[in-house]
Amino acid sequence: MATVTSAAVAIPSFTGLKASGPTKAIAAVKVSVPQTPRFSVKASLKDLGAVVVATAASAVLASNAMALEILLGGDDGSLAFVPSNFSVAPGEKIVFKNNAGFPHNVVFDEDEIPSGVDAGKISMPEEDLLNAPGETYSVTLETKGTYSFYCSPHQGAGMVGKVTVN
Repeated sequence: MATVTSAAVAIPSFTGLKASGPTKAIAAVKVSVPQTPRFSVKASLKDLGAVVVATAASAVLASNAMALEILLGGDDGSLAFVPSNFSVAPGEKIVFKNNAGFPHNVVFDEDEIPSGVDAGKISMPEEDLLNAPGETYSVTLETKGTYSFYCSPHQGAGMVGKVTVN
């Protein structure tokens, strides 16, 4: 890239030429041009790197935004999934988060899920429990249909739920 800086321009005097009027000697004229910022490949790559990092961060945030969070136990201490009935798109991540009244787990009822889906692959083992607030269990359901699930320690107290994959 070309850069223009201030420079002195000399205008030669032409002696020996006949002029129709009086002649004046012309001295050097200085032309000043404002400085333009210089850009380098290094700065451009740095800027590009910042854009890539920002885009990657946005993608991570967007993917987290696509996760649906279900609370295990209500804020009021109730033994419930909050919400207990919801819908997701195929491939959308569902995060079950321990909230109150623990210990909890998430078990899908093998008799109330779409045909061909293995309940054991999408459920927590019944002996595994989320024991502390904030602990999570995540699952992604791909097959369309309705899935019933429950918390095995609190199923008798009505801690059951249903998700529909559209």
